[in-house]
Amino acid sequence: MRTYLSLSSIALPAAGAALLLAACGKSDRTAPAAPAATPAPAARVDAQRLVKADNEPDQWLSHGRTYSEQRYSPLAQINEQNVAGLGLAWTYKLDIDRGTEATPLVIDGVMYTTGAFSIVYALDPRTGALLWKYDPEVPKAVAGRGCCGPVNRGLAAWNGKLFVGAYDGRLIALDAKTGKPVWSVVTVDQSQNYTITGAPRVIKGKVLIGNGGAELGARGYVSAYDAETGALAWRFYTVPGDPKQGPESEALEMARKTWSGDEYYKQGGGGTVWDSMAYDPELDLLYIGTGNGSPWNIKYRSEGKGDNLFLSSIVALKPDTGAYVWHYQTTPGDSWDYTATQHIILADLKIDGQERKVLMQAPKNGFFFVIDRVTGAFISAKNFVPTNWASGFDANGRPILTGEADYSQGPKLVTPSAFGAHNWQPMSYNPRTGLVYVPAQFTAMLYEDFGQRPAVAPNLWNVGVAPIRLPDDPDELAKIGVDGSRGMLVAWDPVQQKQVWAVDYEAPWNGGTLTTAGNLVFQGTADRRVVAYAADSGKLLWQASANTGVIAAPITYRIDGEQYMTVMAGWGGVFATAVAGALEPQTRMQPEARILTFKLGGKATLPEPRNLPVAVPQPPEVTATPEQIALGKDLYHGVCASCHGVAGISSGLVPDLRYMSAQTHAEFNAIVAGSRAVRGMPPFGHLLPPEQIELIHQYLAQQSHALLKHTATAQP
Repeated sequence: MRTYLSLSSIALPAAGAALLLAACGKSDRTAPAAPAATPAPAARVDAQRLVKADNEPDQWLSHGRTYSEQRYSPLAQINEQNVAGLGLAWTYKLDIDRGTEATPLVIDGVMYTTGAFSIVYALDPRTGALLWKYDPEVPKAVAGRGCCGPVNRGLAAWNGKLFVGAYDGRLIALDAKTGKPVWSVVTVDQSQNYTITGAPRVIKGKVLIGNGGAELGARGYVSAYDAETGALAWRFYTVPGDPKQGPESEALEMARKTWSGDEYYKQGGGGTVWDSMAYDPELDLLYIGTGNGSPWNIKYRSEGKGDNLFLSSIVALKPDTGAYVWHYQTTPGDSWDYTATQHIILADLKIDGQERKVLMQAPKNGFFFVIDRVTGAFISAKNFVPTNWASGFDANGRPILTGEADYSQGPKLVTPSAFGAHNWQPMSYNPRTGLVYVPAQFTAMLYEDFGQRPAVAPNLWNVGVAPIRLPDDPDELAKIGVDGSRGMLVAWDPVQQKQVWAVDYEAPWNGGTLTTAGNLVFQGTADRRVVAYAADSGKLLWQASANTGVIAAPITYRIDGEQYMTVMAGWGGVFATAVAGALEPQTRMQPEARILTFKLGGKATLPEPRNLPVAVPQPPEVTATPEQIALGKDLYHGVCASCHGVAGISSGLVPDLRYMSAQTHAEFNAIVAGSRAVRGMPPFGHLLPPEQIELIHQYLAQQSHALLKHTATAQP
C-alpha cells in the first residue's frame, strides 16, 4: 500500500520547497513560496513611537511612559470599582537586596528593568520568567564613590537596543533580544567621584545621560551619544569651569558672572544632572534638572555670594546640539542641597483663562513650581509642605528669604532638610482630575557650618556643613522618629496651587506614584505596602503587603487583553541607609528586592518575611577616653553613617555595626582599610589612618554596649 502526500501538507522552508518543486519537474513561478517567518525585532522603538506613545496605552515605552513624563496611563480595566480584587500575579527576586529604584519598560511583550549595581533583567511580563540577565560587573569597591548607594533607575530603548548607565560611569548599549553588549563608552573621568544612577533618555537617535557626585566634588554635565555607535554628539556643562581655560559656551560665560572668586572650580562646582529630564517634540526642547552645589555651603563655594548658575535649575536645551535656550533657577544661591533634579512633568493647563504650555516640578526646597516651558517664564510657586527657609516667591520668581536658614552665624534647624520635601521618587499627573500626586515628606535638619565644628574627612564629603548627627540614646531617637518627620501623599492642584487631599504616613521616603484613567493612584510605601487610592478623593481602595519598603514608581501595561500593575519593591537611597534605622529602631526585618506584579484575580503569594538577628554579640571592652569617643563619633558620622546609619543604627540594607561578631571586631581595621572591597565594602584606608579607624571602632563598641543595656532594660 502506498501513501501519497501532497506538497501542500508538508511544512518546508521556502528554499527547500523550491528545490523539491524543481526536482519534481515543476516550476515555483506560478506559486511562489512565502518567505520564512521571522520574529519581530525586540524593542523596535523609534522616534515616531516615542512621540506618539499615548497611542499605545498597552506599552510602557520610556521612563515616564511618554516624553511628557506624566506617568498617567489611559488603561482602565483596573479601576476604582474593581481594584479591591487585585492580587499578586507573579514575583521575581532580584540579585541584590538594596537600592531598588527602577521604572521598568514593557515593550512588545517583554519587560526590561534594572536592579542595584546596574544589573539588567528581561522578563516575560505575563509570568515573570527570566529571559536574560546582564551584569555590567561594576566593581563593588566603587560604591564608596557615591553619596547614596549603587542604585539604578532604569533603561531607555531605541531601534532594538537598550541603554543603561552603569554606576561606574559607563553608558552601555545592549541587544534587546539577547542582552549582549553592542557598545560601551565611559562618560566620566573615572578617577573622580562620578557615578550614574539615573535612567537614560533617547531623543531623535541620541542617548542622553547625566551623572552624580556633587557631594564628593564633581562638576555637572549632561551628554548626548549616538544611539547606533556610541559616539559623543555633544556635552552641556551646568557650571563654569577653570576661568583660565575660558567658557565652553556663551551660556557658561553668562553663568560665570553669578559666581564669586576663582577657586570654586577646584571643588567641582556641582550642578550634576543625576535624574530628571523631559522632552517636548513640538517645541523640540529638552528640559533637564540640575543638582546642588559642590560644596553645599555657598560660603566655601562662592565666597557666600551670587546665584551660582546653573545650580538647582531647570534648563531648556536643543536636543540636536545641546545649545542653551533658557533656564529657571528654583533656589538661587542654594546652600542646603535643594536640588532641582526632581521629576519634571509637561502639561497644557488653563491658567487665568489662557491655555499655557507649562512645566511642573516639586523640588527639594518644598515649593511646587509652574513654569512656562516655551520661554522659562515664572508662572507660580507655592509651598506644598511647611518651609522656613523662604516664605514664598515674588512676582519675578525670586524666593522671599526668611533668614531662618542662614547658618553662617550659627547652627539652624531648617525645613525642608537635605533629604527634601520631595526627592527623586516620581510624581504623576492625571489630566482627568487635573491633579499632581506628589510623594512628599516633612523632614528637618540641623545645618552647622563646617568651620564651626571642624569636619573629619575633608577628602570624602565636599559639603561644607558638619556631619549629620542624631542622639545616640534609642529612646531619644524614637521620639525624633515620631515627632520630627513624616511622609505624605499630596494631591496638588497646579492651577490653583493648593492641596486638594493628602494621606499622612508615619515615615518619610515613600515611593513614586502612578495614576490611571481608572481614577486610581498607585504608590509603594516605606511601611512595606503597595496601595491604591481614588484619584479624585484620596480614599484608600486597596493595599497589599510588599515585605519591604518601596520607593520606586509603579507602571501598568496590558498584554493578551489583561491589565497588570508592576512595581520594583525594595528600599534604598541615602535616607534609607543613613537615618531610617534610627527613626524606626524597633524594626528588625530583612530588606528584600523583588519585582511585584498584580492583576485582577491574581493568586500568587509572597514568601514569609525574614527577620534580622536581635541578639547582640558581646562587644569588646571600650578603652578610649570620652574625648576620643567624641572624635570617633564625628569620624563615624563623617565617613560611615551615610551607609551604616546615624548613631550606628542601620535599617538592615547594609550591616548594622552594633551587631558585629567577635571576628568582625578583630578584623575591623583591615575591613575599613579595604580587605572586603570585592564584597562591596568600599576601602577608606586612603582617607583614614589606622588610629582614626580605631577611634571609629571604639565608638561603635560603645554603641553595642549601649544597645545591650537598652535591650536588657526593655525586657518585660
